[in-house]
Amino acid sequence: MQLDAIDRRILRVLQQQGRITNAELAELVHLSASACHRRVQRLEAEGYISGYVALLDLKRIGRSTVVYVEITLAGQSDEILDAFEREVKRVPDILECHLMAGSADYLLKIVAADTEDFARIHRRYLSRLPGVVQMQSSFALRTVLKTTAVEI
Repeated sequence: MQLDAIDRRILRVLQQQGRITNAELAELVHLSASACHRRVQRLEAEGYISGYVALLDLKRIGRSTVVYVEITLAGQSDEILDAFEREVKRVPDILECHLMAGSADYLLKIVAADTEDFARIHRRYLSRLPGVVQMQSSFALRTVLKTTAVEI
């Protein structure tokens, strides 16, 4: 399926206002409510929209420390990568894990209450991840830009 201009407008609006009513969305993209609803259903069915979420304010929930951890593994065999990925998915504090090209094998994004909480996460989970030979942690001092919206 090719995205047309209306599909793109729908996706732009939904990225910014995920709880908008269908009637409001239809008005913004200049469609009838029923036509808009059919398009949104099609975008969902074809995987352009993978889900809807509530974005939480990390400070308000006491998890304002963001840490990026670069992981270097002992090797790149399927067994090492699979074992690492299987275990990293079990760590509740990890928001993102990316297999990287470059000096590190993986990049993790972790949220913690503070540095002491990150030390707990490190001792309890990170230090036990299989195949790890090196870890480098960087603490975010301030968030300058944060968005989940991509250009459509």
